[in-house]
Amino acid sequence: MNVLSIGGSDPSSGAGIQSDVRTFTSLGVHGLTVVTAITSQNTVKFSKTEAVSSKMIKDQLDVVFSDFTVNAIKIGMVYKDSIIKVIYSKLKNIKAPIVLDPVIRSTTNGNLIEKGALTVYKKLLLPLAFVVTPNVSEAEKLTGVRILTKNNVLKCAQKIRQLGAKNVVITGNQFEKGRIDDFVLENSTHYYISGKKLQIVNHGSGCNYSASLAVAIASGKSFCEAVKFAKEFAYNSIKSSQKIGKGVPITNFKKSELEKSLEESILDFKNLKNIYSLIPECQTNFVYSKLHPKSIHDILGISGRIIRTGKSVNVAGSIEYGASRHVASTILAVAKKFPSVRSALNLKYDSKIIEKCRRNGFTVLHYDRTKEPSHIKSKENSSVLWGIKNAIKNETDTPDIVFHKGDFGKEPMIIVFGKNPSNVIKKVSSILWHCRRNS
Repeated sequence: MNVLSIGGSDPSSGAGIQSDVRTFTSLGVHGLTVVTAITSQNTVKFSKTEAVSSKMIKDQLDVVFSDFTVNAIKIGMVYKDSIIKVIYSKLKNIKAPIVLDPVIRSTTNGNLIEKGALTVYKKLLLPLAFVVTPNVSEAEKLTGVRILTKNNVLKCAQKIRQLGAKNVVITGNQFEKGRIDDFVLENSTHYYISGKKLQIVNHGSGCNYSASLAVAIASGKSFCEAVKFAKEFAYNSIKSSQKIGKGVPITNFKKSELEKSLEESILDFKNLKNIYSLIPECQTNFVYSKLHPKSIHDILGISGRIIRTGKSVNVAGSIEYGASRHVASTILAVAKKFPSVRSALNLKYDSKIIEKCRRNGFTVLHYDRTKEPSHIKSKENSSVLWGIKNAIKNETDTPDIVFHKGDFGKEPMIIVFGKNPSNVIKKVSSILWHCRRNS
């Protein structure tokens, strides 16, 4: 998945395109960039800005769109009206969703857009936006509406909608002590997403929010899920801020041990020789659970899938809690009886694999989907829980593999279980080795 950032360069990497690339990389997507301006700034002060020529911006956009499929676009610093016009001319017929982040001033008090350019910005870029994400100050400057009450926020968002943006998120509202509210105007509905206020002045959280929102939208999340994801991502980036320079702390993306472990094992999985041959038609997910999970939201998975493309394997999506339903549900079922089991992935069913696994000491269980009761089939996400529970109900040994042979419209499947992702990889590697040895 490719996400394009159009914006200014920040040599401190706290904000701008450098920050966006850090966000994209942390979320497992490829970041593309078009630089609109070069700034001279650090964590203490903002010094100078030099705009990139319109011709160069046009050339950058041309080469990106001629070579890559762009799944979403984030627009940040545009600086002057000539830049806005060339961006508009190149994006007006693009179908990828656009997240417009109207950056006006930096944390270190630098002007990020010329005064005369704001009118052109509102006329040309706001109508292109799938969503525009101003903070309170930026929303006030776009509309002239002073935000003091919740009614003011609604009025402000409606005025931005009238300028052409499809959806509006106004971040950073403070109506309750210790809380920060993001106001969301989505189509004809509006609501707040509230969170705890962190007493940390930072450099980069606005960019983190809009960049992660672009990733979430590109990955197919509903708009409400996407804004919740972006708020949580920005909150965690502020919470993990580091004082790298002499001034304002820069936001950071700390990964938990569970995330790092799953990420490393996904890479190991991709690098297994001939692993493409074991990817099913529905593709593969790989999950890792917290101890004693109560729901799929306690289980890390891939928001997309591990997919087969010819003889190569790629990851589409990022690692998130609650991202997998089916494979995560198998962990919920198994972990209740065997708490040591916290990781799993699904592979293509092959009777020869089952036979070889049994011969080589794996604990192999199965269930018959053709015997699934009709009331279970009709209830969404119940089939996997029913099947796994039936497979393990009389067992005393921890399962290595559970399989089923499918049913009408249902692909047969193998699930490999382990105490952690590296343990699952060892089992998959062993399966591959035995397959090659006996082929």
